[in-house]
Amino acid sequence: MLENLTERLSRVVKTLRGEARLTEANIQDALREVRLALLEADVALRVVKDFIARVRDKALGEEVVGSLTPGQALIGVVHRELAALIGGAAAPLDLATQPPAVILLAGLQGAGKTTTAAKLARLLRVGVVFFPSQASDKPAAIVTAALDFARRHYHDVLIVDTAGRLSIDEAMMREIAEIHAAVKPVETLFIVDAMQGQDAVNTARAFRDALPLTGVVLTKLDGDSRGGAALSVREVTGVPIKFAGVSEKVDGLEVFHPERMASRILGMGDVMSLIEEAHKNVDAADAQKLAKKMRSGKGFDLADYRAQIGQMRKMGGLAAMLDKLPAELARAAQGSQMDERRIGRIEGIIDSMTPAERARPELLKASRKRRIAGGAGVSVQEVNQLLNQFEQTQKMMKIVGKGGNAQKMLRGMRNIIPGMR
Repeated sequence: MLENLTERLSRVVKTLRGEARLTEANIQDALREVRLALLEADVALRVVKDFIARVRDKALGEEVVGSLTPGQALIGVVHRELAALIGGAAAPLDLATQPPAVILLAGLQGAGKTTTAAKLARLLRVGVVFFPSQASDKPAAIVTAALDFARRHYHDVLIVDTAGRLSIDEAMMREIAEIHAAVKPVETLFIVDAMQGQDAVNTARAFRDALPLTGVVLTKLDGDSRGGAALSVREVTGVPIKFAGVSEKVDGLEVFHPERMASRILGMGDVMSLIEEAHKNVDAADAQKLAKKMRSGKGFDLADYRAQIGQMRKMGGLAAMLDKLPAELARAAQGSQMDERRIGRIEGIIDSMTPAERARPELLKASRKRRIAGGAGVSVQEVNQLLNQFEQTQKMMKIVGKGGNAQKMLRGMRNIIPGMR
């Protein structure tokens, strides 16, 4: 979503190339690029002004030491201030209260409140029960009855979804204030669409004035908008961003880490989140066995190749993985024409083989290839392409196993990762 902002900020290093040190003059020129980048990303003007002022003050006292260039030193300041702007540190939910802990969701219609309610329930690993009501029931009466139900049935958490409007109005604010008074939530989360842009600032301010907010959930962070809301809403509400919605699936909710988001914005990637995703979704024992085969290049067959694809899918697929890679590496991979549908066809081809054929691809002569192609619903040519790709992968693994350099590994990515060509 923040690709344009990342690209503009990456130019800051280049503008200071050849400079010996940070000075008021070259900082001013570089910060002009930063200012334009933030404004183009639809960050609120007041937020931009305050941010630039803080960066300027810190950068003037920044020493350029060791192997740092002035551009790198300035980016270091920008990174620290950007992380501070969007929260500084991750802020977990505070559910330390006598059960049931009530979480109230507030926001405009279409911001993603109902979807976030389902995602939060899954994240908390709650056995979800929906409390029924009638359209004629008053909202405050519904939540009061739901809270009583939760107490009587010993539920730990009650998530309260609220009605939204297309825009702020007095009736909506009065209704949600009554609901808040009725259930006294320990967490009042403002749900905001990250694609909303400048309007998000006014919306955030209105909800901040009406409710004692405790946190923000940014939804649709995987969208293609300029993303100014992500950088403005923390400053406007004064409360931390606690979660980010990163897909439409029920598991598409991540704890928001300001420092990691700042790194992604500056093109540094978010390798820590990628590692955490792997730990969460990939079986460690299976991954170790597969990694050992890949490092040695021995015993790695088409069944292992299929397992590799499965592990990648568990981590959200190619797009989710590349989104967390450093910008240079991600751009190289994106230029390789990823095709998730092609990955599905590869899975179908391997699934149409016998165990013996997966273990010994050399058995695959013309008649077997025709049978496999028919079973997978693809052409014989695609079966041949897969076998060629698998052969190239084996060669690439030997390079990696022998300590191949980064450039060779980057050139070989399209062969290691199925679906890139």
